[in-house]
Amino acid sequence: MELRTAASPKDVRGYDTERLREEFLIDDLFHPGEIKLVYSHIDRIITGSCVPLETPLKLEAGDELRAEYFLERREMGVINIGGEGTVTVDGTEYHLRHRDGLYIGRGSREITMTSADAKDPALFYLNSCPAHTAYPTVYIRPEDCVRQDLGSQESCNKRTIRKYILPGQVQSCQLVMGMTTLESGSVWNTMPCHTHDRRMEVYLYFDMPDDAFVVHLMGEGQQTRHIIMRNRQAVISPSWSIHSGVGTQAYTFIWGMCGENQDFDDMDGIAMQDLM
Repeated sequence: MELRTAASPKDVRGYDTERLREEFLIDDLFHPGEIKLVYSHIDRIITGSCVPLETPLKLEAGDELRAEYFLERREMGVINIGGEGTVTVDGTEYHLRHRDGLYIGRGSREITMTSADAKDPALFYLNSCPAHTAYPTVYIRPEDCVRQDLGSQESCNKRTIRKYILPGQVQSCQLVMGMTTLESGSVWNTMPCHTHDRRMEVYLYFDMPDDAFVVHLMGEGQQTRHIIMRNRQAVISPSWSIHSGVGTQAYTFIWGMCGENQDFDDMDGIAMQDLM
């Protein structure tokens, strides 16, 4: 498990491109036959991936958590962005199609993941954060999720938001997850931008060809910085940072949040004329 420490906004003002990428970019997810985990000190979120081939892969706590098993004190969300696969939680199998999700509650002991076809493996994307109580494990289909259609072609941000893990739909302690898909011809996400000081966020960008990218905007509203994001790369966004992006073409991203509250609309907006 890779460890990332927190960063002060005052320090980030002086980071060059290499340092920004080192601190916030997660660029080595989805290795065939492996589980990859990144533990951030920012709200103690773990971001990761699991790509099983012929052999099932088991999620272990590792020394970093000082726990008997991975979800002893945690909860987790899983979204599959690859071929069909199965997540087995304490003996119960959950079959995940492309873009299906799963919420796994605290106290689940044994978690294994398999692919239906090793030539078209499942690509399980993981977000996990501390949890103070246990909620039931829930299988999530995108067609059952709360859906919002936002934006316009004129502003190049016509998009569909699907909320996978959110109060009123799938109960969790603090984890919130969802997926945003931009329509063809739209390239902007989360603009006008905002921060939410009560929660941090992680974005995973995907559904992009190899020659495409997203310019992910981060930093304070008057001290913006950018990171070039390629397909299936994730970025850690501290609570004090904006998190917007513009791509060379349409794309999809998964957002995961944890922190003080779960209020999706609790945002501190930044006016377009104030962005610098």
